This record gives sequence, structure tokens and C-alpha cells, in this order.
Amino acid sequence: MADLDALDVESRRLAEDTRREKNWKRWGPYLAERQWGTVREDYSLGGSCWDYFPHDHARSRAYRWSEDGLLGITDRECRLCFALALWNGRDPILKERLFGLTGPEGNHGEDVKDCYYYLDSAPTHSYMKALYKYPQAEFPYGRLAEENRRRDSGDHKNTRAELWNGHARSAA
Repeated sequence: MADLDALDVESRRLAEDTRREKNWKRWGPYLAERQWGTVREDYSLGGSCWDYFPHDHARSRAYRWSEDGLLGITDRECRLCFALALWNGRDPILKERLFGLTGPEGNHGEDVKDCYYYLDSAPTHSYMKALYKYPQAEFPYGRLAEENRRRDSGDHKNTRAELWNGHARSAA
């Protein structure tokens, strides 16, 4: 094995983690981006997870098998989770998870409408960087669902232009 003094800081952390001297990977971006409407949380009689657990229910119900959140982190067993909660002063709810349409609401299955990017991360997650674009106007939850119901095919692609037209604020 290479001399630890010659290794850069992150390589040293990885070596310590491999030898189980320090638990550098205990925490990381292991939190699901979207848990609502998944088969893991489906307790419906007919096996229709999308109808049983839409986005609108997510803020009011406890998950049994996992959690989700905006750009969140958790320990590797998902026992304790941390994530962003945003509010622009106009939305009727706190922004705690990605908004999306379920299969019946969208045109091609799960369809997340948020704008976010993972920009950088060290292998041990001692450094992580992401960008979430949150509109300062009210997020059009109902309008997006209605527009996709109205269309037979395609996607409501002009969402970003409408949402980010000079009203976006980044949370990085």
C-alpha cells in the first residue's frame, strides 16, 4: 500500500475508510430524490402505486421503507435524514421534495418538473455541491398537472421557460 503521507487528503480518507479506522462514508447523498408513488410504498388493493400515493399525499403521510428530500443527506441506513425545505412566500406548501406527475397524470410515467443539478462530490462525500432552481413566483403545481392531462402526447416542455423567466433564485 502506498505511504499515507504521500497521499492527498481524500485518498487518505478513502484508505482510512477501507481499513475501517474511520467511517468516512457513514453519511452521504443516500436519500432518495423521490419516494412517493413508488412500488415500495404501494399498499393499494389493486397494485396501482401511482394512484395510491401521488405527490399531493407525500407531505401528509409517513413513509414505511424510505424517505425523500431535496438534495438530502442521510446515514447509510437512512435512520436520520437531512434535506432542504424552501418557501418562496407564495406557494401554499413548503418545498420539501421534488414535484412530479405520476404515470396517469403525465405522458410517459414518472415526470419530475423541478430544475436541479448535482455539480460536484468527493468520493467520501466530505464535500458535495448541488444547485436547485426555485422560482420566486408560485410554483404551478396544479397548472402542470392540468396541462399534462389535456395533452395526448409530448411533455409540457415550456415549464422551465415559464418558471425561470427572471424569477428564479438558486439554492446551492
